[in-house]
Amino acid sequence: MLKTRIIPPAANAHPYPLLIKSLLLSGSRYEKTREIVYRDQVRYSYATFNERVARLANVLTSIGVKAGDTVAVMDWDSHRYLECMFAIPMLGAVLHTINIRLSPEQILYTMNHAEDKFVLVNSEFVGLYNGIAEQLTTVEKTILLTDAAEKTADLPALAGEYEQLLAAAEPRYAFADFDENSVATTFYTTGTTGNPKGVYFTHRQLVLHTMAEASVLGSLDSVRLLGTNDVYMPITPMFHVHAWGIPYVATMLGIKQVYPGRYEPDMLCRLIREEKVTFSHCVPTILQMLMAAPSAQGHDFAGLKMIIGGSALNRALYDSAKSRGIQLTAAYGMSETCPLIACAHINDELMAGSDDERTTYRIKAGVPVPLVEAAIMDADGTLLPADGESQGELVLRAPWLTQGYFREPEKGEELWTHGWLHTGDVATLDGMGFVDIRDRIKDVIKTGGEWISSLDLEDLISRHAAVREVAVVGVADPQWGERPFALLVLRDGQSLDAKGLKEHLKPFVEQGHINKWAIPTQIGLVTEIPKTSVGKLDKKRIRVDIVQWQAAGSEFLSTL
Repeated sequence: MLKTRIIPPAANAHPYPLLIKSLLLSGSRYEKTREIVYRDQVRYSYATFNERVARLANVLTSIGVKAGDTVAVMDWDSHRYLECMFAIPMLGAVLHTINIRLSPEQILYTMNHAEDKFVLVNSEFVGLYNGIAEQLTTVEKTILLTDAAEKTADLPALAGEYEQLLAAAEPRYAFADFDENSVATTFYTTGTTGNPKGVYFTHRQLVLHTMAEASVLGSLDSVRLLGTNDVYMPITPMFHVHAWGIPYVATMLGIKQVYPGRYEPDMLCRLIREEKVTFSHCVPTILQMLMAAPSAQGHDFAGLKMIIGGSALNRALYDSAKSRGIQLTAAYGMSETCPLIACAHINDELMAGSDDERTTYRIKAGVPVPLVEAAIMDADGTLLPADGESQGELVLRAPWLTQGYFREPEKGEELWTHGWLHTGDVATLDGMGFVDIRDRIKDVIKTGGEWISSLDLEDLISRHAAVREVAVVGVADPQWGERPFALLVLRDGQSLDAKGLKEHLKPFVEQGHINKWAIPTQIGLVTEIPKTSVGKLDKKRIRVDIVQWQAAGSEFLSTL
């Protein structure tokens, strides 16, 4: 550690901590009349939002919430969720955003593991909650969240209904200062094996992430995405990494925000149209669902800017969205990284190139955002050159990365081996700073001693006019060790077999994009590809399904 000069502050100087409450103050300062909208049911100004956050803080305090307690939320994306994202951590409590798409057993595990004391439950999840209530070990009280006229439900230890409680509470609350390193939020991320792991972030981390995210979304002219005149609507669940942290950015800037509740394609399209939404974000599968919705047909999405993350953005989806007026920008992050790590940036060198070249870089993972260090590491812990060719695991350092897994120190140590956070992604770094994700380490296909990227294959296959959706995984092969298998969803009225896919991929072999042994010799045609709880391709389940289909000789398999 360097010996540097440190000058003691003046005795009366205020040691300003980086707390979430500071983000809240700014929105009404900039645009206090801008609206926060929930579906077609609720709209109010930032001034009212600040009052509601104070009312919620008073309600929570009155039912016994104290600093250090964990308060859980089971809700769809709503104005209530946004209020909880501020009020709960501003009390010094920890917000647990429950992934309501997990199985009941997994939800039970996460709630007991997080030691939830208070739970806010949407009326749609009362049955789910009651099914596990007797096995919850730490919950003391519940609050009902509902859109229905009926303001009661059969919830254990019910303190009351959210809106009625807020209406009776004081609209002011004196939020205290405390240590900026206090934990503010936690949620659980699922892996391929074992129980979900608890990721957590402090006030300091969330404030720094918000500032960095705001600077990237609003300052890079080549991909300028979010400014105070935009209208923001998330299509990423608020239970998943705080909807990628963007509600904190939007609130800090006083941007009009629209919350869609449950993700229903027709409602999403209606809100985009009627509320004039200009910025959103989601995973590729959700965007495909949105564009395929009946209410989206014939609609001009011109002016809509979207960040795509969670899974690789392929060129076919980029081109399809562009033809509908949507400007897509790729970004990269993960649950453990809060999540923003990299975002596409088209620099002067790329601006001078062709449109095709610019598209190639718009769909890459992007350039690390300010305050992020990214490197490529081999299996021995040696850092590899950023030459665009050397492949290894992407490892990271940044001030907002989770420092471990809650109550699982040994897994936290593994995450931070060699002093870098390990992503589990195979990638390259080039001379312009671009991160190019080649695959998940667990998804790379090894055939005959050669490595094949499932992401590269998915990108090339998706360019076939008949293909609406594709997932590629490696399956066991007695001769080659593994062979790529393509699972396809075709567009209405289209057909494709393994021979047709081979003909589609042959030009990419001739052009040197892939080797001939990368062409799948077997494909499966399905109506839907399995997804995880946050809309990503569930490749673990896909592999299991394929083995079962092969054993059963399923008729929808096509073999060369």
